[in-house]
Amino acid sequence: MKLIRLALPVYVELLTAVVAVGLIDTLWVSGLGSTAVAAVTIATTTEYLALGVILALTTGTTVLVGRREGESPLTPVIRTAWVLWALFSFVVAVPGVLFREPLARLFTGDAATVALVSDFFLVSLSAIPVFFAQTLVDGIFKGLGDTTTPMRTALLCNALVIGLDPLLIYGFDLGVRGAALATVLARLVTLAVAATLLVRRLPRERPPRAHRMANRADGVDLLRTGLPMSGDFLARSLTGMAMTGLVGAHGVPALAGYGIGLKIMLAGTMAFYALRQAAMIRTARGGGAAAGTSLRLGLAAGVVTALILNMCAVPAAALFTDDASVAGATVWFLRCMSLYLVPFGGLIAMGGALQASGRGGRLLTATLAGFAVQLPLAALLSSSSLGVTGLWLAMAAGASLSLALTMTLTRRPTG
Repeated sequence: MKLIRLALPVYVELLTAVVAVGLIDTLWVSGLGSTAVAAVTIATTTEYLALGVILALTTGTTVLVGRREGESPLTPVIRTAWVLWALFSFVVAVPGVLFREPLARLFTGDAATVALVSDFFLVSLSAIPVFFAQTLVDGIFKGLGDTTTPMRTALLCNALVIGLDPLLIYGFDLGVRGAALATVLARLVTLAVAATLLVRRLPRERPPRAHRMANRADGVDLLRTGLPMSGDFLARSLTGMAMTGLVGAHGVPALAGYGIGLKIMLAGTMAFYALRQAAMIRTARGGGAAAGTSLRLGLAAGVVTALILNMCAVPAAALFTDDASVAGATVWFLRCMSLYLVPFGGLIAMGGALQASGRGGRLLTATLAGFAVQLPLAALLSSSSLGVTGLWLAMAAGASLSLALTMTLTRRPTG
């Protein structure tokens, strides 16, 4: 099936671009001690949140390029996207660098960790335009129906980080700052390669002069199309932070088990997001990837992921910890997630088709409604005899409600 063929490279790309770079940095700085590990974890997590800002632009670009290829010139929308990239980069990078120490203190009160996080931020946030540019280039490729090139450039970036990290962290004795610099250099090289390939891939257009430049209408269209996806991402990130606080009230083993379980589960949930992007690309390009097809594939992926996690829960937890209480909390979390993963898989997968067909706002409304139920329900159930299990049941309830509302709202014709 074409949808799955599109999704497979996206899955590899997401695992390498979203997960692996931060993991590689963390593994290499582990030799510097726990403070360095904590600093890199905080810094890379913060950068991941920044992805939610640029997602509005990259998603909108993918959809508009997909719609317009072969129908109208691509030059205006691509130039408009680059103008917005410059604006987004400035808004994130400049305050981030200037206020890097207060930003670090939001996550930790330890002075040594704050200093290391600040060092990492000085490099990584200064280079946020490079990160955003690579994300935008990937978005343009996907709009052209090419998911293989972003996968290959993501693999290239990871290979470069693996080589540069030990050289700069230990060879040049740059420590945590070396990890940040290694990632930036790897992204610079990757961006140069990707941009060169993109220039060769774009059609040779000579639109009328009036249609060559960036314009306000395209900018509005880009943001209107992409903002629901960005809102979804940021809402999930903030809800995740709130859930972490609720889990922390049940003790260190529960919190550690939750953190480990999320990392293990990520390998499965990335498949849902790969299906989402594939459906978005197919729909934008007129491929007929209906929301119903995406929904069925997402539900099936949720069932498969739940089964695999149940079978592998014990050995997977053992890879991360030898503490029996933490391992037990991890295993119970993964098994309870069976109730969550099936509706979540369906919700995420069908979102791509809805986004590309102009119904992303309805999806975001349903998602926010699910969170509005999940958080108070989590607080209520976790304070009962259910304990931490109440949190996992609330996650399943929130995802199920969001899916049901999405299916109801999207049956209505677009206005």
